[in-house]
Amino acid sequence: MDLLNTLVDKGLRRELPSREEALAVLATSDDELLDVVAAAGKVRRQWFGRRVKLNYLVNLKSGLCPEDCSYCSQRLGSKADILKYTWLKPDQASEAAAAGVAGGAKRVCLVASGRGPTDRDVDRVSKTIEAIKGRHEDVEVCACLGLLSEGQADRLRGAGADAYNHNLNTSESTYGEITTTHTYQDRVDTVQQAQAAGLSACSGLIAGMGESDEDLVDVVFSLRELDPDSVPVNFLIPFEGTPLAKEWNLTPQRALRILAMVRFVCPDVEVRLAGGREVHLRSLQPLALHLANSIFLGDYLTSEGQAGKADLDMIADAGYEVEGADKVTLPEHRRGAESDADAGTGAGADADADADAGCGSHAGSGGCGPCGSAPAEQDAADEARTDLVAVRRRGAGTDLAPNA
Repeated sequence: MDLLNTLVDKGLRRELPSREEALAVLATSDDELLDVVAAAGKVRRQWFGRRVKLNYLVNLKSGLCPEDCSYCSQRLGSKADILKYTWLKPDQASEAAAAGVAGGAKRVCLVASGRGPTDRDVDRVSKTIEAIKGRHEDVEVCACLGLLSEGQADRLRGAGADAYNHNLNTSESTYGEITTTHTYQDRVDTVQQAQAAGLSACSGLIAGMGESDEDLVDVVFSLRELDPDSVPVNFLIPFEGTPLAKEWNLTPQRALRILAMVRFVCPDVEVRLAGGREVHLRSLQPLALHLANSIFLGDYLTSEGQAGKADLDMIADAGYEVEGADKVTLPEHRRGAESDADAGTGAGADADADADAGCGSHAGSGGCGPCGSAPAEQDAADEARTDLVAVRRRGAGTDLAPNA
């Protein structure tokens, strides 16, 4: 297939595909799906070998957010029956993080609901970062606290934070339909503040909110321009009690095409398989590992994921390996002149070792619905799998053991 050959060549050279090429990936048929996965898998392995980075979420403060993001179970006016609690103490958060690290997580993501942190909140999170780093010196810590004010990114960096997450979520042209209490530009500004402070930027999207193919390509091209180190790809979890509870626009096949498009547009960044993978990819989750080099382990902020052991088994069964603490995730050209113990056995060496293995051997318009999908695919997507949406009742904020 000429399109896929072209995209592989561009991905191996870190060359940006055209918008038309990105849209063409989303328009491929189910009959072409394994070819698409195989092609994007070659790009993934070139830059990240067969390694899968594990990340673990700790929800520091849950619910009661003043923002009105339509997709979020913690939003203003949400009737979703989620856990609600105020700030975890540093020792509580450190204990929660320890469960993820014990399960193999290399990065701990500290998340708090709200528009953005106060200076007192930054002090709280700084103490939590210090508690986690004091217990696990090598673990990466990513903070996700909403919109940052001037100087807050520097303070988080000074406390030991390695990264900051703030997703763009959807295209600029449709952002106002999803959220009205802040702007798309507010999100861009926060990511740029984190980058200016020396934090590794993490910014991604949410698919499945009723957006068009053009919206998906727009947000991914915007992310490419923003140049974060990590791009989480979330699939909408339609929580009852939220405005998007009836949005079931994804099939496993479409979710894989979206991941492949992101990999082709952002070939050498950490593409993370994030929230909603169990709900929408279901039994095709292992195929996504040929596209994404990073996943969340265990549960999410307000919903439950599959068992942590099942995540580890899935990685092993797919022929991949968990990325160890001694490995540096990003390719050397994205790390500048930094040296590391993994310099001689990084992505390039892993890619050479498995260049002939794995999924490389596997063999638009006119659709219905806002996603431009084929009619048969849309019919399948209309089958709401509400049974797969489970509210988190364990881990942080509860007395039950976490899933890790």
